[in-house]
Amino acid sequence: MEKLWAGRFKEKTEKVVEKFTSSLSFDVRLWKYDIEGSVAHVKMLGKQKIIPKKDVELILLGLEKIREEIQAGRFTFLDNLEDVHMNIEHALINKIGSVGGKLHTARSRNDQVALDLRLFLRDEVTDILKLIKNFQKAIVSAAEKHVDTVMPGFTHLQKAQPVLLAHHLLAYFEMLDRDRERFEDCFKRINVLPLGSAALAGTTLPIDRRYVARLLKFPEISENSMDAVSDRDFVIEFVSVSSILMVHLSRFSEEIIIWNNDQFGFIELPDAFTTGSSIMPQKKNPDVLELIRGKTGRVFGHLMAILTVMKGLPLAYNRDLQEDKEPVFDTVDTVKSSLQVLTEMMPKVRFNKKAMAKSAEEGFLTATDLAEYLVRKGMPFREAHRVTGEVVKHCIDNKKAMSALSLKEFRQFSKLIGKDIAYYITVKTSIEGKKSFGGTSKKMVLARIKQIRGKE
Repeated sequence: MEKLWAGRFKEKTEKVVEKFTSSLSFDVRLWKYDIEGSVAHVKMLGKQKIIPKKDVELILLGLEKIREEIQAGRFTFLDNLEDVHMNIEHALINKIGSVGGKLHTARSRNDQVALDLRLFLRDEVTDILKLIKNFQKAIVSAAEKHVDTVMPGFTHLQKAQPVLLAHHLLAYFEMLDRDRERFEDCFKRINVLPLGSAALAGTTLPIDRRYVARLLKFPEISENSMDAVSDRDFVIEFVSVSSILMVHLSRFSEEIIIWNNDQFGFIELPDAFTTGSSIMPQKKNPDVLELIRGKTGRVFGHLMAILTVMKGLPLAYNRDLQEDKEPVFDTVDTVKSSLQVLTEMMPKVRFNKKAMAKSAEEGFLTATDLAEYLVRKGMPFREAHRVTGEVVKHCIDNKKAMSALSLKEFRQFSKLIGKDIAYYITVKTSIEGKKSFGGTSKKMVLARIKQIRGKE
């Protein structure tokens, strides 16, 4: 079969070269966007009288038939035609004759593929934004159920201060909110029309790019034809913001894995979101969460791959850019599936309130409250910090909880400590006292939940 670009060549392409250069195995998923872009392009060609109206109608009819065949699974993609774009154009010419060859007037595969990728990412980012919001809603719903559930907060994975479980969960809501903002901002730079740039220099034909932009709902048009066909900044940015999102999903997964461990016992994962062992019958493994944690590395790798592809390319288009699609497609699939599985899992996670509360009572988590108590009594913080450390050491040496110390024992370390100390070093008082903006007190947590719900 002769290539659509074969006119300049004396020899046929070697089979090994056809196989090596083909992108059809992965760019086939752009078929819908290729047809969508072609429809807009041919309508513009007709409007501008670059091709006759009757030819436009015939091409549109042919494209619609190809769309129907692909949707129905009756279309045969040919490997020797390199990519999805050549397959659709070849099929169009076979259906309607040489008129089909007019579709590519004033267009190159360079601006065509840039358009298809932007149309694809525009839809996928829209879907990802919905998935992020759904996961956020699942987190807020869990937080609402646990505004009275106490747990230890950690630093360095060591118990640090008591917090509300709701406050801990809402920390991930905030991370996801920043992810949402990043995707929304990225969307603006994706949503730019490159079509009309042709191979790299534009075209001498009287095209109307603004008309095409209106048909395809692009608010912006690329300003420089060389930049438009060689730019993949929007791809880099998409995979970059996806990488940050995956960091947050991986951190969340890691914490759930830790909390699910018997040594913590803070949660129990639903059977439907765990797997068993092939040799140990008792095992219930958090494989779903471990896979999210592992797949995060794939997305990071895709970002590095695209950066590496782009870093040495001269203007304008180079075939290296074919290597942008597999990383993008896999990133999209990984991000969407990770968000979906976490959103569905979240309502089914069982939190062990007793285990969390018990853990929060152990380990001197209200030591900072004792230091702040002394500060309110007039002691400089650094001195209060030292005194509190001495109290903790005394408790450890005598195997006592801080709440079990008598007033006499407390006053060995500072005469500023009074009878009211017993009130200030309870877990409940510690949490309710954190009324600073963004703190873990129930008042602040409820206020944030109300604010979030008000924006839905």
